[in-house]
Amino acid sequence: MCERRAAGVHARSLLRAVLCVALCGLLLTCCQGPSKKGEVADSSTAGVLPSGYGEVFLAVGECSSSGTVDPTEVPCDSERAAARVVAREDGRASHGPPCPGTTDFVLHISERRPAADEDGDGAVPRGYACMRALRPPHPGDPGGGGGPRTIVGDCVREIGDGKVRETACDGGGGPGQGPRFKVVEAVADRADCPAPTGLYVRLGGGERPVGCARPL
Repeated sequence: MCERRAAGVHARSLLRAVLCVALCGLLLTCCQGPSKKGEVADSSTAGVLPSGYGEVFLAVGECSSSGTVDPTEVPCDSERAAARVVAREDGRASHGPPCPGTTDFVLHISERRPAADEDGDGAVPRGYACMRALRPPHPGDPGGGGGPRTIVGDCVREIGDGKVRETACDGGGGPGQGPRFKVVEAVADRADCPAPTGLYVRLGGGERPVGCARPL
């Protein structure tokens, strides 16, 4: 009789323990609430912008795909990467600081409002990025025949009305577009150019804005 009573007491105690564990589990589930698909579990990842947008769209050191219309930022090790940003300025290029001398081309970034941007305010301000191609040729190099600026080592030809146009020093500009002068020095004033100078070229920017060009 005593053995049966002890067994009954043990069974009731075990049942109460099982019910208690089940109840605790139910309460925990209710407190947590239902799980939602795609919900961010770690708050440290909330608000992270998609790849390709940093503090500044096309910031210095970042890369763009080929083309100068509607530029796209891509990883620099991507097969689509064509050029790297060497300088980045806000506003219009005509009113801002000049690009570095060996810049290959300039990307003009129009003000727009993409779905995601650098600071989350829904806008990318107007600006410009000075670009250097990841692979040659580099038209911005001295004598390369291109780039947004004329620098020492570049060649030019006269196009009339006192204007000149940069052209490749190796004559690769095509028929009738061969070089006629080469910029050999940059000075602060025309009077500082050496005697053999045959043409004065406006280089713009810096403390030596005048280019002394000799005939070829």
